[in-house]
Amino acid sequence: MLKRVLMAGLCAAALTPGLARADLFDWSVDPWTGDVGDAQLTVGGAADGTLFAAHQPAFPGLERTKATGMATLYANLVRTYDTGMVLALKSSFQIYRDKYSFDNYGGDLVEKVYGSLQTGLGRVELGMTDGAAYTLAVTGPVVDAVTSLDNPNTTFYLDPTTGAPFVAIFTPNSAVEPTLNFAKVSYYTPRIFGVALGASFTPSEGKGVLPWIKNGPAVPNKQRGMWELALSYQGESGRLSYGLSGTLAVGHAVSKTPGHHGLTDWAFGAAADYTLSDEMTVSFGGAYRQTNQYAFNLNNALAVGGTRALHLSTKLAWNAWQLGGEYETGSADGSLGLPDLGLHAYQVSLGYQLNTNMQLTTGWQQQHYARSAGVFYNGANRISMDAWFLHLNFHI
Repeated sequence: MLKRVLMAGLCAAALTPGLARADLFDWSVDPWTGDVGDAQLTVGGAADGTLFAAHQPAFPGLERTKATGMATLYANLVRTYDTGMVLALKSSFQIYRDKYSFDNYGGDLVEKVYGSLQTGLGRVELGMTDGAAYTLAVTGPVVDAVTSLDNPNTTFYLDPTTGAPFVAIFTPNSAVEPTLNFAKVSYYTPRIFGVALGASFTPSEGKGVLPWIKNGPAVPNKQRGMWELALSYQGESGRLSYGLSGTLAVGHAVSKTPGHHGLTDWAFGAAADYTLSDEMTVSFGGAYRQTNQYAFNLNNALAVGGTRALHLSTKLAWNAWQLGGEYETGSADGSLGLPDLGLHAYQVSLGYQLNTNMQLTTGWQQQHYARSAGVFYNGANRISMDAWFLHLNFHI
């Protein structure tokens, strides 16, 4: 209850006409920094609170919660040498979340812990962090990544039969991300003539900070020896700047059961910004992904059928304001008794940058799911949901 009251009060204060921005929001907070020997320690974080009004088919016991939130802590230790080499130890921890808020990493307390070595020849990363395919992916502009349709960190709908987020059945994600925060080693080239290359090797689904320490869960059809390759290009021409990416991930299935296969996952994306004036920029882009993981479940890579996701988006930025629209569609081919799944969704968002630390976003989204066999909790093979939301992000 206290969490809801605090979030409601903060969001209400942000919208109160009588409060001048200069009185309440004309400030900024920098991350805490301190020296640790010859290195510099930086500690920051992010907190998110969302008020929402969701509409989904009724069901006995369906929760009517109207607020959600999460908090993350970051800590980086960086040493820069006279030669220009940069050695860093980076980490992030999700210190609070509720059932409506989740992340890419399964709700782990420890999201990332990894080392980084940067030289003129490129960057090497070792530990629990994102793979090259996800790091270099281009997926199109969004007003607010937390509430975006594509790979969201906050949902507004629960499945009353399980108590879990409804979108867990098939969460759209147009960036190749099968290795999540599994321990890995990655290399990124410097960007030369606009081109950067990346490669990652993830030996297992283990989260033992360093590769080869843990083998991950003892489940059938788990993936081993996963490779990721990524190509990114950035360019500009006059008022137009643009980016392109192509990414691929492959793996080898162990403890394999009939009808399953090693991982294949690829995507391409493009985005562009066009400067209309000194104060206004329009952006547009999107990405397409295809994989043999059923509904993006790494331990269910099928020999027959595939899963696809397409994300298209646009955004207009004017001073502190951002107005954006998103469209997402996806499908998962079922086999081995699994149903075909389909989804399509729409979203409109309006964001306002209160200061360098805070952004307030309001919007509306609608999601539609369908399945070829079986029913959803509403007793039908189709279900539609929509929600209005007000999201406040505070980051340091």
